[in-house]
Amino acid sequence: MHLLTLLAQDQVDQTQIQHMVVAMMAIMPIFILIILALVILPFWFICKKAGFSPWLSLLNIVPLGGIVLVYVLAFAQWKVVPAPQPSWQPQPPYPPQG
Repeated sequence: MHLLTLLAQDQVDQTQIQHMVVAMMAIMPIFILIILALVILPFWFICKKAGFSPWLSLLNIVPLGGIVLVYVLAFAQWKVVPAPQPSWQPQPPYPPQG
């Protein structure tokens, strides 16, 4: 709200602007780290489950690296064994009765 009243004034006080910029410069690295964690963490688990090195998720830090990582994950051969598909036939009782 203070920012809106500052911008609505005809004459802007330069010291107030400098204080706001310094405050934003202190807060912005924290926001950047939070956003990076929100992007890197899911890719870390996806890479690990796909059988790749989880360190590939750090490609998201590089500009356009996230797009490269998505294409690598989409078109590469995953090194995991697929889960068995459930069959619709009833399973025999265990232990077998005989």
